[in-house]
Amino acid sequence: MPEEVVTASGHEHVSAEHASTFEVTSDDWLTPAGDCIVGVAADRVPTDFSEEFVTACRDADARITATFEAAGIEDVVTGRGDPDLTFEGDRSLVGRTSDYVDERTVMVEADRSAEGLDRKLVTALSRGASLTVTFSVE
Repeated sequence: MPEEVVTASGHEHVSAEHASTFEVTSDDWLTPAGDCIVGVAADRVPTDFSEEFVTACRDADARITATFEAAGIEDVVTGRGDPDLTFEGDRSLVGRTSDYVDERTVMVEADRSAEGLDRKLVTALSRGASLTVTFSVE
């Protein structure tokens, strides 16, 4: 099962209130308007993901999971792949509850967005906790 691991940092403006997406960005800053962003200063973006992982995600039947871990709290979001996924985003990665795809999209039809994440996890991230997101595809 191909896997990709992204590490990032929480930020005081992490609110995780967005109803249809979650995002992790390589930017090292965040404004209160970024209510989908759950991590900043990510060490990897979609363009860094392996060809094996990208190819596996381009199957419409692929099941993609994103496991978020910070301060000992874990939460898992599940979505699916899509033939239109490009993994060309060089700044951020986005999971979507819809089937919309752009260069940042790493999963579609996610079962939850930022607002659905465990609130203890979100609180830890708003206090600056380190974040690890492990993406796997099967």
